[in-house]
Amino acid sequence: MGAPPVLPPLLGERPPGELPDAAFRAFVENAERWGQASNGHHNQNYVLPLTEDAARLMGREAGRSVTVRIRRAEALPVVIRTWENEAEILGAVKGILPHAPQCLVEGDGFAIHSYVEGVPLSSVCGNGKPVDTLLMKALAGLLAQMTQVRREALPPLPDVWPRNDKDSQGFLQTLARLADRQIRQPNWPEFGGLFAALGIPEDALIRLAERVPAMARRPYSLLHADLHRDNLIMSYDGDPPLICVDWELATYGDPLHDLATHLVRMQYPSHQRGEVIDAWAEAMERIRPAAVNGLANDLRHYIDFERAQSVYPDVMRAAQSLGESFDQKTLDEATAAVRKALEVAKAPLRLRGLPSKAEIERALFRWRVSRGEAKGLMSSFTSIGWEPDKRLPEHPEFPTSVVGGALLAEGAAPAGRVFKGTAHLNSVVRVPGVDFPVVVRRKLAKACRRERSFLSEHAVLRAIEESKVAVAAPRVLALGESYGKERFAIHTYEGPSDIEQPPNHPVYGLLPHEADRLVDQLCALTDVDYTQLDPVAEEGEGSFHPWLSEQLVALVRDLPKESQQLARLLGLPDASRLRQILSRHKVSHRKRSLLHGDLNPWNLVRRDDHLALTIIDWEMSLVGDPLYDLVRHMHLTPTRSEIRDRMFRRWEERLPPEFTQNWRQDWRVYRWIEIVRSAYVDLDRLVTGASLDAPNVRRAVDSYAMTLASATGSLGLPARPTANPYLASALRVGGSGRGRGRRPEPAGRPA
Repeated sequence: MGAPPVLPPLLGERPPGELPDAAFRAFVENAERWGQASNGHHNQNYVLPLTEDAARLMGREAGRSVTVRIRRAEALPVVIRTWENEAEILGAVKGILPHAPQCLVEGDGFAIHSYVEGVPLSSVCGNGKPVDTLLMKALAGLLAQMTQVRREALPPLPDVWPRNDKDSQGFLQTLARLADRQIRQPNWPEFGGLFAALGIPEDALIRLAERVPAMARRPYSLLHADLHRDNLIMSYDGDPPLICVDWELATYGDPLHDLATHLVRMQYPSHQRGEVIDAWAEAMERIRPAAVNGLANDLRHYIDFERAQSVYPDVMRAAQSLGESFDQKTLDEATAAVRKALEVAKAPLRLRGLPSKAEIERALFRWRVSRGEAKGLMSSFTSIGWEPDKRLPEHPEFPTSVVGGALLAEGAAPAGRVFKGTAHLNSVVRVPGVDFPVVVRRKLAKACRRERSFLSEHAVLRAIEESKVAVAAPRVLALGESYGKERFAIHTYEGPSDIEQPPNHPVYGLLPHEADRLVDQLCALTDVDYTQLDPVAEEGEGSFHPWLSEQLVALVRDLPKESQQLARLLGLPDASRLRQILSRHKVSHRKRSLLHGDLNPWNLVRRDDHLALTIIDWEMSLVGDPLYDLVRHMHLTPTRSEIRDRMFRRWEERLPPEFTQNWRQDWRVYRWIEIVRSAYVDLDRLVTGASLDAPNVRRAVDSYAMTLASATGSLGLPARPTANPYLASALRVGGSGRGRGRRPEPAGRPA
């Protein structure tokens, strides 16, 4: 660090009666002007020599250097704290580690510590570089030495701490819950919408805590918990060779946690990690042998936790780096930092479908631009605004002048109003000058939907609105491109009037009156003129079932190689064989109509008026047999037999015969097709991990064993036991009964 500068006296003569604390405060204020500065987690550190006045008050030698630590009020809460008072920790370690800093003075928002002479390890051996073997062994000895600090000397532990001081599993669970409470929760109001847009669910850390496996028992001890190269000082005289500073994050628990955080934060080269672990184990064997129990199996769990929790501070710091004025380089750096953090946290947090580089950049941009005036890139954004899509005329209730306000509000939407589905990112916002909430929809770049989309959602919604039929659907208000040429749509929001409340979906099935109203709306769809949406549909009257079968064959043919291989292993036919099986079945001709195409429960929103349900997410809409829409809904939604019969009766009563003839013979063919489709689609999702964070997808894959059995049975194929016992076990767990909320009826062979 070099010798600190010699400063003039800072305190001067104190007026009679002035308290020493005021004198220390003056010293601290001057430290901010004259001291050598460095940043800690929540402290700004200044190194400077003691004046005669300050030295006299502390009983120290004048001119001797001290470290003034000043709490940074603006610092984000991004660390787990066991104890608030670092001075008490330093007092406890003094007997075992006499060279650690001592707290000389504690005041309101500041502390003065003794200065540790030496240079940080980072200044002579930066991140990623190997550490000298002798230093590394000295460091391992230092970690082992910490285990000798008695618990009685430490401050009291929080009430949430495990009662058994050898409970390794309980300690890691406690860490994960504390990370949620101390890091995620305080920052969620400001950053939650950004995390939701990046695909990190609100309960990610709680679910991580629930997955912590049983581990070997190891005796708890004092842990530094933040031992990286900046916090290791190489002494000038080499006695001791290394000294730990910055103890504010110290904790008490499984010593394997200290090793894990050290390995991650030191960024050793890969070839040296094993040597570090061996040195730690050797040092621990001499002082606390039981600390090495289960090392080979359990270390990875702590490393996973460290990588998982680090996504929160890394993303937030990247977002904060986008200051009042920034350029493309700054945005690129923040994007790269977020991408790296997501990749590191992906496995331990079980994140699915990481956003693309472009999606991360746009999410960061929207988050920052929503937070006030800025220069550089954001000034061009506010001046250019957005480019309207000329296919959609201006909506009378949502003029183009308010679209920019919706896009600005989008970036500030809290996590509770950001919904990530299988294909879209939806942000619910209020717009100045508009007396109803809207939802901004953006297509996910990596949306992996094997089933094709045939009609433009905005055109379908516009056709429904203009037809004035009794169908509760969103109104499309705007369409265009914003920053980065990213396409967006703005719809009316169809959730509760209090947008802080989540939408209510019939995830466990429809109530009787809801079943009636849904049937009524499906019947009303037959009055929508679909010829403007699909002009060639009339030419194919009567051929919907063969067309639908061929779409399923094409889906199977285009699956990735890995998914096709596993499908064959599980007894599902390839595309050619499937075409032969499907061609055996025929259905009657029925008049076509506009169909929604994906009536799963999350595409239905409960409402309090006579319509009972709003139908959302029309991107899978198509023109075809109205019987198919009803049957597909029953396949995707838990439907009791009495509700199914009620819906069929009402549907038949309300529609003319040309829409319903021979439905009793044909509906089972459509159900069979949907069971077979699910067997392929859900298997592909299990293989690729696509869209598994969407609730409808999670529920479908959870029941995959039952889906597979129903599909192979209905195809007339024998169940093929897999030779891989781990795969078979996974499929059995998947079919544990959570599924679609009910035990499926036997599919049988269609008539």
